[in-house]
Amino acid sequence: MTSLIGIKLGMTRVFDDMGRDIPVTVLLAGPCTVSQVKSMDNDGYQAVQLAFGERKEAKANRPLLGHFKKAGIKPARVLKEFHTTEDLKPGDEITVAVFNPGDRVKVTGLSKGKGFTGRMKRHGFHGGRASHGKKDQLRAGGSIGASSDPSRVFPGIRMAGRSGHARRTVTNLEVVRVLPETNQLLIKGAIPGPRNSTITVTKLR
Repeated sequence: MTSLIGIKLGMTRVFDDMGRDIPVTVLLAGPCTVSQVKSMDNDGYQAVQLAFGERKEAKANRPLLGHFKKAGIKPARVLKEFHTTEDLKPGDEITVAVFNPGDRVKVTGLSKGKGFTGRMKRHGFHGGRASHGKKDQLRAGGSIGASSDPSRVFPGIRMAGRSGHARRTVTNLEVVRVLPETNQLLIKGAIPGPRNSTITVTKLR
């Protein structure tokens, strides 16, 4: 199994043997427990469902409690599926030991939410000219093409709206260090999401 669920703890820096400064993101990755195994016979595809984190029984509904009880594990906070052909069974534990320094991985998470933003911040518009009587039109978006024909705004016009808080994946990142004693991964560079947000890490083959 080459995938794990984790939490983004934040960023720091480490130094390699040559004394070079490497910016890294620290992830609390796993341990994850196999909560369900999907097979071709029963489900039409092969996958493994991993459980991560702790959840109080009072915070879980009865279907979830039954699902965890069937797998013989404690209630978890996060459940995610990963396609795999490996022979695993419910209750198996996956740790950061599946990764090694130098591995290339992809990390998926929810980017930081920025709320309702204007077109310049959301889409990178350069704004209007700051001269010749522009007054308060410096950050306006300009025409959206709604004249008498077609008398409507076409879908997909770049306008103001909610930005951020979207699923984003960064690929080809390098694992700098693996700390099995604390279940931590140090990955070179930045990854999407604020601190304490849920992420998934997958080793690239």
